[in-house]
Amino acid sequence: MQEHKDPPPAPEQQSAQTRARTRSVCSGPDTMGGAMGPVLHWLHDVAAVTLLKARRTLFQAAILLCVLVLLLWVSIFLYGSFYYSYMPTVSFSTPVHFYYTSDCDASESALCSFPTANISFMKNERDQVMAFGQPYRISIELEMPESPVNEQLGMFMVKMTSYTKNGKTVSSVGRSTMLHYRSSLLQTLSTLLFSPFLLTGMAEQKQLIEVELFSDYKTNAYQPTVGAIIEIQSKRVQIYSSQLRIHAYFTGIRYVLYNFPLTSAVIGVASNFAFLSAIVLFSYLQFIWGGLWPPDQVRVRVMMGDNTRFQQRREEARKRMEKENSQKEFYAPKSIGSVNEASDSQANDTAAELSSKRPSVIPDASGADVPDTKDEEGSHDSKMPEEKESSDMLDGCQLPHQGETALRQRPGPWMSL
Repeated sequence: MQEHKDPPPAPEQQSAQTRARTRSVCSGPDTMGGAMGPVLHWLHDVAAVTLLKARRTLFQAAILLCVLVLLLWVSIFLYGSFYYSYMPTVSFSTPVHFYYTSDCDASESALCSFPTANISFMKNERDQVMAFGQPYRISIELEMPESPVNEQLGMFMVKMTSYTKNGKTVSSVGRSTMLHYRSSLLQTLSTLLFSPFLLTGMAEQKQLIEVELFSDYKTNAYQPTVGAIIEIQSKRVQIYSSQLRIHAYFTGIRYVLYNFPLTSAVIGVASNFAFLSAIVLFSYLQFIWGGLWPPDQVRVRVMMGDNTRFQQRREEARKRMEKENSQKEFYAPKSIGSVNEASDSQANDTAAELSSKRPSVIPDASGADVPDTKDEEGSHDSKMPEEKESSDMLDGCQLPHQGETALRQRPGPWMSL
């Protein structure tokens, strides 16, 4: 028994089968690539949009940071300018150089005249030291040696006279002073104790005498004080050096600014920053929206007002039409009864309507008979309410009503002359 074997496939069939296998193998990646294409495009778009938003956010943040830094610097500058212009000089100190005449007999130990000094209250020969209306304390410090002459001098007078630019005396005051008393025993102990410093020159046997001349001195704006003359009314006084001191006593805002500088600076800078920020914000809203409220809201309000007027006109027209319809129904015959009566009434209405359409003759002043056209004008009353409303409300304007036209008099022929 012989086995039956299938003949081998032809070369063309083998090539077709090979192409089919290749197509089936390659179709898998193509299908996957086609499915991944939209996803990749979506990811690319999302990344692009995210990058654009990030760049925009960084740019806006940089602009905001620059604006805030600028506002902060401007606030600090404004507070510094206010402090410099509003706060006067707190303290002023100047040396006092006394002079006296020396044309007397030199054999005497006393001076030829009282020691006198002329002090100027002008800085740089332009700015005044003392502000107008500000109280000041004026005092002089005298550095005097503990010499036998000063100990024997006792009390002496210190006089101060302030003057204006024209040399007019504004105020004058005199105060008495003297050396502080120290016994001989105390002087001996002090000398023994401080002998090393006295020998090396690091200490001296002297006293610093402070004399308060004015406790509440105020300069006048109309007669400002430009200087003062200080005179020591003693010819035997001995002085090493002297110093004039002017110190201001602040009240109110100046007191707070001087005694609490850090707190005042923080509050002042914060206030300026808030004020400038509000101005910049309002300017930005004005530039973007044209104001604090968008123009769309204004437009909506205007349209709402127009619609309200339109509705009022429509309501008035509807009420007028209802009134006219009620008058027509009042004068119209009632259709109550059988069908025959209704038909008779309809016939009568038709006849009356035809008779009313006939032109009536009205005698004029000229004697000519002119046909009355009121009925023709009244024939327009048979329009439907919808047509009336549409004609009345055409283009948002209210047309003259029928009642108004009925009340008007028809011009006669004499008016045509």
